Amino acid sequence: MIPVTLAEVAAATGGRLDGGAEPDALVTSVVVDSRLAEPGALFVALPGDRADGHDFAAAAAASGASAVLAARPVGVPAVLVADPAAGLVTLAGHVRDLAKAAVLAVTGSSGKTTTKDLLADLLGVLGPTIAPPGSFNNEIGLPLTLLRLEETTEYAALEMGARGIGHIAALCAVARPHVGLVLNVGSAHVGEYADGRAGIARAKGELAEAATDTVVLNADDPLVAAMRPRAAGRVVTFGRAAGADVRAERVEIDRAGRASFDLLAGGERHRVTLGLVGAHQVSNALAAAAAAGAVGMTPAAAAEALAAARPRSRWRMEVTTAPSGLVVVNDAYNANPESMRAALRALVDLGGASAEPAASRRRTWAVLGPMAELGAAADAEHAELGRFVAGLGVDRVLAVAEGARPLAAAAAAAGARTDWVDGVAAAADWLAAAGLGAGDVVLVKASRSYGLEKLARALAEPRGDGGGDR
Repeated sequence: MIPVTLAEVAAATGGRLDGGAEPDALVTSVVVDSRLAEPGALFVALPGDRADGHDFAAAAAASGASAVLAARPVGVPAVLVADPAAGLVTLAGHVRDLAKAAVLAVTGSSGKTTTKDLLADLLGVLGPTIAPPGSFNNEIGLPLTLLRLEETTEYAALEMGARGIGHIAALCAVARPHVGLVLNVGSAHVGEYADGRAGIARAKGELAEAATDTVVLNADDPLVAAMRPRAAGRVVTFGRAAGADVRAERVEIDRAGRASFDLLAGGERHRVTLGLVGAHQVSNALAAAAAAGAVGMTPAAAAEALAAARPRSRWRMEVTTAPSGLVVVNDAYNANPESMRAALRALVDLGGASAEPAASRRRTWAVLGPMAELGAAADAEHAELGRFVAGLGVDRVLAVAEGARPLAAAAAAAGARTDWVDGVAAAADWLAAAGLGAGDVVLVKASRSYGLEKLARALAEPRGDGGGDR
């Protein structure tokens, strides 16, 4: 973090010093977890569902924190503000003003975290880069990422999520991105929007309006391509469409589920083999290459960096071979109809659906929990997914939890060998007795709130020894 004094913190947030806070004391990091406090830290006392951060102010000070950003006196050095969460945002904006870094932001209904990770890998070749761990993409995570900016940072790769109109605009007001990248408009959180996908498109397009230099749009998604008139800067497109500025040709998927393709950009052609699983990663790779190209990366350098990239974030198409030889695909961080279908296609590829002879194919198992925040469309979307998984020819389907009942019924009706259980514990019992074998491939996927990553972890490390190859 670019160091700031407590006096600067107070000025930026509209707060006042309290509890003996020294105006010249330096803040060199910002945390929202008192256990992460260290000398020079500013601990932001956020209210929570289970605990109030103000109750941990003394612990943060005991660990060396310079002060606490608080809404009331806490008996230790503090900067008092009306709302600590709002103070966090305004302080991040102040540090953003001090930094020289080019800011690139990614949004979309699916693929945000993976694309952000790929973009961070590419930008890291160009110069010092920061990017959030996992999905730090909301009004808390994004400011915390900006507060990691150093004087030497040249690039920041940010992720922006939204559950309503105005959310991305608010994040952009803090981050002020130079480059905005919109991946897709799908059904994630569609239940939060009164007018469905049209509302999602309006929300995602706020990034196109905010990016000051370049807007990168998916030429293969009509709702994204239609954002061109909303772009404040120049527009660069990516996709498989013939007219895309950055596009892919000759896409092939190997037995490990990894894609190879020709990257075409700037009149150049380069062959790329990705280290990520799933054909859908081609679009994510094109998006990252297009965004990095907007800040000067050559197509040749982008191709080389894409080939070298490996998964950064947990539980997103994370493939592990258990000691037993079972292949586990843990994609349980989140789920929506589009990401479910992409993961299921990857499962089939890993199973060797096109392998010859047929005897070389591996059995495929799909353990699927509910997709959250689909609103009135939930039952229909789950049923459609059940028909989709049956059509793919997945060998066994296990639907988990009440929300996945329509999935199970539709899959069974379409001919898939399907079972349903009421929760994670029952699913673990079912899997223990199911006869999984060496070489079988199991996909575990659901919305994060259902906790199916526990099943994937148990399958990948059945002895609790941390074994398995990643």
